Amino acid sequence: MKPPARLQALIEEGLIDTVVRQLMSGKEAMVYVVRCGHDTRCAKVYKEATQRSFRQAVDYTENRKVKNTRQARAMAKGTRFGRQAQEAAWQSAEVDALYRLAAAGVHVPKPYNFHDGVLLMDLVVDANGDAAPRLNDVQFKPDEARTHHATLLAEVVRMLGAGVVHGDLSEFNILLGADGPVIIDLPQAVDAAGNNHAQRMLLRDVDNLRHFFGRFAPELLQTDYGHEIWGLYERGALHEDVALTGRFERVDGVVDMTAVLREIDDARAAESARRLRLQSVGS
Repeated sequence: MKPPARLQALIEEGLIDTVVRQLMSGKEAMVYVVRCGHDTRCAKVYKEATQRSFRQAVDYTENRKVKNTRQARAMAKGTRFGRQAQEAAWQSAEVDALYRLAAAGVHVPKPYNFHDGVLLMDLVVDANGDAAPRLNDVQFKPDEARTHHATLLAEVVRMLGAGVVHGDLSEFNILLGADGPVIIDLPQAVDAAGNNHAQRMLLRDVDNLRHFFGRFAPELLQTDYGHEIWGLYERGALHEDVALTGRFERVDGVVDMTAVLREIDDARAAESARRLRLQSVGS
């Protein structure tokens, strides 16, 4: 096929040899099968911000680092340069997450290069060597659903151990490769410790897995792995070999508003006393 303009640049750079076919079109990118020497890989070509339906919600981009303060100011003001910088940061977030997670042993496509808005990475294939299907295109037996669900929970734990929350994990961005599920689509990944919405996103990711696999193994619908995983993470007790139970007991207590107000009054009184001391010292 005739290579798209964005891929033609990679051909000229010698990073790929030929474009075989288009593999899929998503809300944020077009993915192509390409040849690199004797290897078959895939190239993810990011769409321009004005052409894709997925928006960079503030929840995802909170506390993401940029190269310098000039970029940060421009992004905050929404200038043309700022929008370009924000788009570059959005794309590089996936690249950074892939390298970080691959190093941690998470089942993600191996990244090779990122050039001019194109991410070159492994093509995930099934047992027959064909492009692997997404989970939503596969029907599972109950025991298969339980196995894949447990495998993906272990991947979520491994990701969290690497400080990453996927943020948009579902059956639509997990491929069923020859060696099991492979997690894809990570531009919205967030830092677990640096994003105030990380807990909510992790709970949603785990809930998505529960609801999908619960269609084939209904007993999974009664589990609560999300709160259990996050609770272990907050206590510093989360590790790859942790034995998850799927149970979590919420402690719902009545808030003592009188005690809360008393603490506020005490804090105000302490601050007033501190200011008086400072004034007396200054005089």
